[in-house]
Amino acid sequence: MKPIILNFLSVIRRFKVAIVLNVLGLSVAFAAFMVIMIQVYYDLSFDKCHKDYDKIFRVEMLFPSMSNEKVPILSRPFAERIIESSPHIVVGAITNPMGEMMGGEEADFYLETEGERNYFKGKLLIVTPEYFDVFSFDFVEGSTDVYIAPGNVFIPLSMARKIFGAESATGKQIVHSQWGTQTVLGVYRDFPKNSSVANCMYFAMQPEENKTNWGNFSYNTFIRVNDASNVQQIIDNFMRTFDFSAAFTFDGYALDVTGVTMYLTALPDVHFLTDIQYDFSPKANMQTLMILFAIAIVIITIAAINFTNFSTALTPKRIKSINTQRVLGARQSALRSALIYEAVIISFLSYLVALLFVYIFNSTPLARLVDADLSFSAQPFIFGGTALVALLAGVFAGVYPAHYMTSFAPALVLKGSFGLSPKGRKLRNTLIGIQFVASFALIIGASFMYLQNYFMRNSPLGFDRDNLITVDIRRIQSSRDAFTNQIKAYSGVNDVTYGQFILSGSDAYMKWGRLYRGEQVSFMVLSVHYNYLQMMGIDVSEGRGFRQEDTNAEQGVWIFNEAARKEYNLELNTNIDQSGEIIGFIPDIKFASFRMAVEPMAFYVAGSSQQWIQTNIAHIRLNKGANLRAALSHINATLAEFDANYTFDVRFFDEIQQRLYEKETALSTLITMFSLLAIFISIVGVFGLVVFDCEYRRKEIGIRKVLGASVTGIILMFNKAYFRILAICFVVAAPLALYAVHRWLQNFAYKTPMYWWVYLLAFAAIGIITAATVTFQSWRVATDDPVKAIKSE
Repeated sequence: MKPIILNFLSVIRRFKVAIVLNVLGLSVAFAAFMVIMIQVYYDLSFDKCHKDYDKIFRVEMLFPSMSNEKVPILSRPFAERIIESSPHIVVGAITNPMGEMMGGEEADFYLETEGERNYFKGKLLIVTPEYFDVFSFDFVEGSTDVYIAPGNVFIPLSMARKIFGAESATGKQIVHSQWGTQTVLGVYRDFPKNSSVANCMYFAMQPEENKTNWGNFSYNTFIRVNDASNVQQIIDNFMRTFDFSAAFTFDGYALDVTGVTMYLTALPDVHFLTDIQYDFSPKANMQTLMILFAIAIVIITIAAINFTNFSTALTPKRIKSINTQRVLGARQSALRSALIYEAVIISFLSYLVALLFVYIFNSTPLARLVDADLSFSAQPFIFGGTALVALLAGVFAGVYPAHYMTSFAPALVLKGSFGLSPKGRKLRNTLIGIQFVASFALIIGASFMYLQNYFMRNSPLGFDRDNLITVDIRRIQSSRDAFTNQIKAYSGVNDVTYGQFILSGSDAYMKWGRLYRGEQVSFMVLSVHYNYLQMMGIDVSEGRGFRQEDTNAEQGVWIFNEAARKEYNLELNTNIDQSGEIIGFIPDIKFASFRMAVEPMAFYVAGSSQQWIQTNIAHIRLNKGANLRAALSHINATLAEFDANYTFDVRFFDEIQQRLYEKETALSTLITMFSLLAIFISIVGVFGLVVFDCEYRRKEIGIRKVLGASVTGIILMFNKAYFRILAICFVVAAPLALYAVHRWLQNFAYKTPMYWWVYLLAFAAIGIITAATVTFQSWRVATDDPVKAIKSE
């Protein structure tokens, strides 16, 4: 081992630049590989923290008359019939995710101590008691053996420590603004982040809540089966025996059940579902995940190619020394082993530097782009597995050069100069080509991801979103008029209106089923204040807009979009069921996210008999040029006057849009960042190869200059060789990137155009960087004294 170490130190002294470039390229590659694999593993292991996760399924239905996509929301009596339908279903639970459908906002509650109220926020979920039998809860206080009933709550350990400190939380009481006083029945250990079972407060569902209401589609249903192989049998049995027509005929309304289909989706697969509406569980896109995984493999492959190319390119410099040792008695196998050990040491040294890079990355804001915990203790398998990859990379990168440099007769080598064979040059060019293909594909893909995100954030929505602030004023609903007047009194405020939801702030909204001229229609509904369309800048294309007197009528009034008008042949001044008159139509604005196609929808102003419909989201329009900071301060001060103990979530509309697409933005940024790293590693490889190519051809260049060649001509000679490879690689990479981008864009209903100039830009970017690299190094050799270069040989 000692001779190997001494020899390795000698190599470092002789080839400092090569070693530094190798370590830099490999360490960046290993660091990127670890970060990417941590994110990939995070998503692929989603919900696998639960015991018997492979036996837990979510129930979904497809009602073609209502939508072309599946929905996970069912009515409670329907969900109960499914749970009772088969002996293969061990237990089933029902949840009410309406809070998530309303935007997932946190609920407010308080703890009263000695007459003083301390307010907190936290998400909650209403569940049936069986929920704790379907999923694996680890209770540190209390137990699921204690039946959770209305008035009781289970809370996560993190919340218990935040509210009660080191004291026991069991038996303590918290007060919710809507649900009243709740007694803590148990405290469970927090689930990891990659779990769709949230770390929230769990309240017990009222036993009679919508127990017989077949028309209220508001509930998720989860079941645990005895064996996953029985799932299809459960579906077939239910579809064969259940009378859908009878169940969904109520209140004079009959749901068209033609083509109804039932689905049971395995719990880990819920994370990747895309063809579904009203699904607010955490999502990841499998195609994007596979792109990330492919980038990780590409980065490691490029780095390994660089490593092999560096080692091979050193052959002319090292082969005399190696074969001199053979002449002096060194065994061929020992020399090959020493060369492989060198490669392994360099690779493992690069891995240690990569760990430092990951540590630094985890302490920067960039770490927020990754959902998972990047600490060493949280990811032992990823960090340990990458160490093995580093060792294997060293072995594979060292085997070929070691075999090649010791495969020639020593006498032949020691006679004079030695250069790479034509076969070796062809291998080197092939390896460079693989790097360029990967670089072109990555930069094209990253460019289109950026363009799609830009398209979603900046495309016209059909309404005015500038200078718009939103805030949920549910807590001060009784003082809404006073709040409105006080806000409007500020000179920077143009107007105030109210809606049930935030327009274009979600993938979908509540869908209503109604009768129109005896036919069943269904559409998404956004209940609004009478001045909503005017303030939001939404033009009525036919008919009239809402008026204040519309709120005095017994029934409400409707304004539909063109998609609803065309699909259901709607006409002005006709009635939708018993719920009101159609008074107008608007163009197809983007009322939901760009992931979803525009569907039939309506704005609705409720009548005097429909006071249960709440419009709690205040939309505040500021004047152009208004002082935004001062306006925000005025809004917050006004809210504090009405409720000083509560922190309202005051947001600009642009911020809501950013949150809506934050997953796509984060992944796009990650892919762009790692694509640039891959390109950087490729260019490092090109730089290293040009260095050794120039060194090997130094005498040739000197002779060319003596015979009259110019510096420019020599530089062009080097560039032509690399640009020939670039052109071939671009022809290969462009269609591969086109196919991958086309597949990824299928996840969006509205897509950025496939601009031709992106491909030209990618070629120009890689070409300019490559030309600069080749020109810089070849210029140094081309400007040397040719006589000196010839004598040195």
